[in-house]
Amino acid sequence: MTRAPLLSTQAAASIAAEKFGAPLAPSLHLGVIGNCAISALVDAQGDIVFSCLPRFDGDPVFNALLHPGDAGSRFAIELEDLASARQAYEPNTAVLRTRLTDRGGNSIEITDFAPRFISRERFFRPVMLVRTVRRLHGAPRIRVRLNPRFDWGRTAPSITRGSNHVRYVGSGMALRLNTDAPVSYVLEAQPFLLTGAHHFLLGADESLTEGIAATALKFEQETIAYWRKWSQSLSIPLEWQDAVIRAAITLKLSLYEETGAIVAAMTTSIPESPDSGRNWDYRYCWLRDAFFVVRALNSLSETGTMEDYLRWLSNVVLEATSGHIQPLYGIGLESLLPEDTVPQLQGYRAMGPVRVGNQAAEHFQHDVYGNIVLGAAQAFHDRRLLHPAGTAEFRYLERIGEQAVRVYGQPDAGMWELRTRTRVHTSSALMSWAACDRLAKIAEHLGLHERAHYWKEHASRMREEILERSWSPERQAFAESFGGRELDASVLLMSEVGMIDARDPRFVSTVQAMERSLCDGPFMRRYEAADDFGKPETSFNICTFWRIDALARIGSKEQARDIFEAMLAARNPLGLLSEDTHATTGEMWGNFPQTYSMVGIINAAIALSRPWSSVI
Repeated sequence: MTRAPLLSTQAAASIAAEKFGAPLAPSLHLGVIGNCAISALVDAQGDIVFSCLPRFDGDPVFNALLHPGDAGSRFAIELEDLASARQAYEPNTAVLRTRLTDRGGNSIEITDFAPRFISRERFFRPVMLVRTVRRLHGAPRIRVRLNPRFDWGRTAPSITRGSNHVRYVGSGMALRLNTDAPVSYVLEAQPFLLTGAHHFLLGADESLTEGIAATALKFEQETIAYWRKWSQSLSIPLEWQDAVIRAAITLKLSLYEETGAIVAAMTTSIPESPDSGRNWDYRYCWLRDAFFVVRALNSLSETGTMEDYLRWLSNVVLEATSGHIQPLYGIGLESLLPEDTVPQLQGYRAMGPVRVGNQAAEHFQHDVYGNIVLGAAQAFHDRRLLHPAGTAEFRYLERIGEQAVRVYGQPDAGMWELRTRTRVHTSSALMSWAACDRLAKIAEHLGLHERAHYWKEHASRMREEILERSWSPERQAFAESFGGRELDASVLLMSEVGMIDARDPRFVSTVQAMERSLCDGPFMRRYEAADDFGKPETSFNICTFWRIDALARIGSKEQARDIFEAMLAARNPLGLLSEDTHATTGEMWGNFPQTYSMVGIINAAIALSRPWSSVI
């Protein structure tokens, strides 16, 4: 009998590569896992394609989202002859499950999460990603590919192995993978039959105190229990409950709990539109975005995030001895965030540049002072809080109000962070008014009547001037700047923060004018005028949600509901949104998941839902 020749190692590897296929092309059909310390993005086939360690703004040890093809670093658990993939969160949690089935009907399930639960009377949220792969049916053959990179992709790690662990060391960081899978198979990306379950715990270079499988199972059970209890505590609207819960969990995951900062998104450099160059690093805390996150979670009776954020915000205020406050800071209170590019990474779909840092930290954006006061205001009135704010906190907040008065009516970069143009932006003046208005209400609540009168005087003067100077008789609308004629969606906040009644004919006319000039079907762009990169091509999701809010307040609820349903349809299959939506293709663009956008889902659902009394 003639024996067939053995395949060479190279030939065997080539056949294995063919059977396992190529990685997915980068898209924002991603799930997010995290624990309020770190996060990771998981694609539709279960590959971890982006994760920054040891914190949100750290080194992306998995960077495939920004470096397409095999060159990008990822943590993949691949199924041979893959035919289909299904993905869903464990209900009401941040635990993600991906089911893969091959052409022969063999199937596996990958469970992904970052541990988060109460242990020893404190939150346990280690720098750790936990992955479990289980055989569901048949005799599936899998391959594990784990290739972290350091220093923004520049450095491959040095690798040492033990009987049940692998250490990846480089650029001042050491990661340890504890696994009960064959270490040789992991290191060589060798395909093997999956007969039961294997567990992968990737995190700090520390040994486990218990067995690998037992630790993974315990962490999974405890993390699921934590998120279910957290979700159960939310006060949610009757309609769109799943969408609201998913949005709320995503916002919670954006909290860097150690300091209380809230990141605007988990990513950097996802373009706002194809090949636009509008690629920015959003892994920092914008005071504006954080206020909207806090308010949205407060509306669901989740006040813990506000208390954490106020810890961070208090430090920002105390350090601002000159009066000036930046629009954003690092999550560890870093004030210097120099912007640079990373040439060794190609960028999302090879649409660079990849940026780290954000020059907007150097801007003067005068709406920031109003956002600080608005973000803190509830703490003076809410009796549920463990640490309610009082007179001492009010005195610090008055310093912010005085700065809001000083910068009122002065040109700035505006909330859209224009880099080459300054104007007296209506939205910035509006937030100065909001600061004074809320300080007056807080002072009244505290019985400080003289201070209440002082802040009411400023608020009244500002309101009168804003309504007069931002009105464009030509456009029959409030314009984006004093004396201007161009329209800007941020003006819709005039009603949301209480400056003007939504049914005021001037506001109604403004909404109508914006629908004619800024809207592409249900979607709304930010502004009319060209900016540093030309005219915006995609719609900005939060602006669409501001439109929904304005329509609901005006009384056009059916129209608002139709637009809201369109926005829900624009989410990815896991219910998440990025910053922008392309009105023609429906594709998501911009950094992901965007807190602003997830806030919009919560606000719209609350504004439009039928009351619980209609069914009980």
